[in-house]
Amino acid sequence: MKIKDVTAPGLLREADEMALEELAQDVRREILSAVSQNGGHLASNLGVVELTLALYSVFDFSRDQLVWDVGHQCYTHKILTGRHKRFSTLRKTDGVCGFPRREESEYDLFNTGHSSSALSQALGLCRARDLKGEKHHVVAVVGDGAMTGGMCYEALNDLGSAGTNMICVVNDNGMSISGNVGALSNYLTYMRTSKGWLTLKRTTAHLLLKIPFIGKKLHKLFLGFKDHVRNMFVKDTFFSSLGIRYLGPIDGHDISAMKRILRRAADMHEPVVVHVMTRKGKGYAPAEERPEDFHGTPPFDLDTGKQKNEEETFGEAACRYLCKKAEEDMRIVAVTAAMTAGTGFNQFAKQFPKRLIDVGIAEEHAVTMAGGMARGGLRPVVAIYDSFMQRAYDQMLEDICAQKLPVLLLLDRAGIGGSDGASHHGVFGTSYLCSMPGMTVCYPRCKDELEKMIDFALTHDGPVAVCYPRGGSVDAPAYKEVSFRPDKWETLREGSDACILAVGSMCAQSLRAADMLEKENLHVSVVNASCVSHMDEALLMGLNQCGTPVFTVEENVLSGGFGSRVSAYCVAHGLRAPGHIFALGDDFIPHGDRQVLLARHGLDAESIANTIRMRIHV
Repeated sequence: MKIKDVTAPGLLREADEMALEELAQDVRREILSAVSQNGGHLASNLGVVELTLALYSVFDFSRDQLVWDVGHQCYTHKILTGRHKRFSTLRKTDGVCGFPRREESEYDLFNTGHSSSALSQALGLCRARDLKGEKHHVVAVVGDGAMTGGMCYEALNDLGSAGTNMICVVNDNGMSISGNVGALSNYLTYMRTSKGWLTLKRTTAHLLLKIPFIGKKLHKLFLGFKDHVRNMFVKDTFFSSLGIRYLGPIDGHDISAMKRILRRAADMHEPVVVHVMTRKGKGYAPAEERPEDFHGTPPFDLDTGKQKNEEETFGEAACRYLCKKAEEDMRIVAVTAAMTAGTGFNQFAKQFPKRLIDVGIAEEHAVTMAGGMARGGLRPVVAIYDSFMQRAYDQMLEDICAQKLPVLLLLDRAGIGGSDGASHHGVFGTSYLCSMPGMTVCYPRCKDELEKMIDFALTHDGPVAVCYPRGGSVDAPAYKEVSFRPDKWETLREGSDACILAVGSMCAQSLRAADMLEKENLHVSVVNASCVSHMDEALLMGLNQCGTPVFTVEENVLSGGFGSRVSAYCVAHGLRAPGHIFALGDDFIPHGDRQVLLARHGLDAESIANTIRMRIHV
């Protein structure tokens, strides 16, 4: 069977193992082809090919429901559900998204991208099903570190209490969930899931409970003996203690074995965890040998596995500078949330292994713990993606800001994140960070300025957030200021006809727009508004006195953004408000090329120049 033969997902329920094995190889080739060209999440997707095929071979997902946690491992699912002809457009503008998207297919039940939410979503689907008297199955696939997130355990606790029919497939591709003892464990798993064994247990329990006076005691002894024998070989006491049946571990690349276990799980009609062992990068040697390099990868050479050389990112620059500072100051510690590599902090982990704490996918814990470290006299630096930090809003507000604790937040992927899409764009940062009293919020336009901001934060007596874009600097002139001050913005270009107040990454677009207008004899100044939580009052007063039209440019949503803050300040102080606020719309932005998305939202240099020209000439 080839991909082209899968005209409907339901056909897989009729396919034999040989056809499915052939299909698995074809799917791997398709994934490798697309990701090597476009970039994407390779290792985890190569690891779940057989698992996904087994799921579609057992369940009817036109009726049953499948929820992917995070969703970055959904490529096989997308290929099987009618998107294989467009799969070459993976992560491209207007192409197939790298995460589940409801707009793409009825098989994508939720728009996902953040971790540890699938069990809660699936349990919600179960409760809706039960209240409506329906009988279909609900399956959640959780893995790739998502089980380090506390929300999973909140859902498991509720699931055990609910006792409803739900299957949680734990895709274990490296983390340790439970031990096992080889073939005997597999045999006991097979016994425990066979219909005969389940019938025997139920019948025995029923008969024992019927015995007068001592029936309940005998039944309790029977359960204890059964659990004791099972736990000698399969350590599933955690799930069992919650009232959830545990099956596994199962070889996640043995389609036949998985089909058998999944069918048995479906027959149980109770909460079940199916523990599946997979290998990241399965079938592609470079990814098997270095799965961490192929988790989220840029385009690469398929023959050699070598990735295209990229310039130093802002995250790597921050890490490099912090390593230098950490050599001088033993109080500096770094905290990440399962994203040490993604945030560019591998070098810090290597150089200071005892001073890099990776807490797993636990942003809330990371922030509050950092507050405790600061209270204990350390200088904690928390490196997390901008969009992921949204999860820790309350902890930032109550455990950091309200206590005025000196915690430095380094927020990567601020602004449009590109090909990862809506869940990864850091376009709400200014809005939620500036709502917190005492938080200093900065956006560097270049790596020199980034270092000045870090210097400031490490000596400041309160919380500081430094937000920077994915990748490296973009056409930024050298930072000329000797030091960084939150209330003093940097003038990049002089001009008397208008003034652009640009935030961070938008300085480059604003300078280009000013160059275009200069050719038309319109002289526009450009100011780097490097700190959005503070106003440069002297500059704003001066512009108002001169009658200079002001325009703000930012890579944030309009509501609560920098332009809104400048407008509010101007109104409060009787100044003329900005002539136009260049910002992203108050909506969720799809994946795509950053420059294309900027242009669509009027934030490219040409759009900025056109709007300013029109407003000046009115």
